[in-house]
Amino acid sequence: MIKILANDGIHPDGQLLLEEAGYQVDTKKVPQEKLAEVLPSYDVIIVRSATKVRKELIDACPNLKIIARGGVGLDNVDHEYARSKGIHVCNTPKASSRAVAELVFTHAFSVARLVNQSNREMLSGDFNALKKICSDGIQLRGRTMGIIGFGRIGQRVAQMAIGIGMDVLATDLVVDSTNIELSVYNNQDVRLKVNLVTTTWEEVLRKSDFITLHVPGGKEALIGAEEFAKMKDGVIIINTARGGTIDEDALLAALASGKVRGAGLDVFVGEPTPRKEILEHARISVSPHVGGSTQEAQTAIGIELADQIIALLGN
Repeated sequence: MIKILANDGIHPDGQLLLEEAGYQVDTKKVPQEKLAEVLPSYDVIIVRSATKVRKELIDACPNLKIIARGGVGLDNVDHEYARSKGIHVCNTPKASSRAVAELVFTHAFSVARLVNQSNREMLSGDFNALKKICSDGIQLRGRTMGIIGFGRIGQRVAQMAIGIGMDVLATDLVVDSTNIELSVYNNQDVRLKVNLVTTTWEEVLRKSDFITLHVPGGKEALIGAEEFAKMKDGVIIINTARGGTIDEDALLAALASGKVRGAGLDVFVGEPTPRKEILEHARISVSPHVGGSTQEAQTAIGIELADQIIALLGN
């Protein structure tokens, strides 16, 4: 029997599909340090962002046929090495795009209207003084959303931004130029077609009022002191992509100087224990890496994973 370890869990609908196909699905979490002992008896491992599947683990599991990642990125999986060993690697880039894009705007509205600050201070603060502070909030309509990384999530963000009356500047660090047609619904629920051509990295930095990142993680930060210096004064930064894509020291300095008005962060360096200076900052809206973790997205991810695994195993 095919054995599947869903080490970071799987939605019951996806689990049911796999079990109906005749597979054994185990969902009990195995600690990272114990995986090399347990995983060799499995044919498939399903992970999210918590479990790491590196070269050493892959080498210890000669029976492994599939590594399935629930989510968009593959940075916690040595996917090229796995494929070189004949192991299938798959993920679910479609399932969580809307959930992540909606979280971008959750943070954008929160920071723009200082909701995160009022949530911290209303219980113990001066109501009228806080009201004055929060009256300095800004609206999104008429402002420019800069999107760094224009894949599925970036395009969802663009749709929503255009729908609420924002201008959009998008850049993709892999594709130099592309023309993408987006479907957007206006206030009368009429479907519109919008053609959007990506622009340069420099233009997004210089002209955007909001900047949101949708890129894979790397060894070095994509946004640091040099990049902040090129941005508009009062820019708002949002990161729902990967911890480390923004230099957190540079972000704190930019917040202190006023260059950055506020930030919305779903991802951090040092997860699951982000630094206190970030978590406690009045002008940073935070969430615990839940970009793709809505009820609807979890269902879609589970079903998409199951469908891919069943197809790859030939059922």
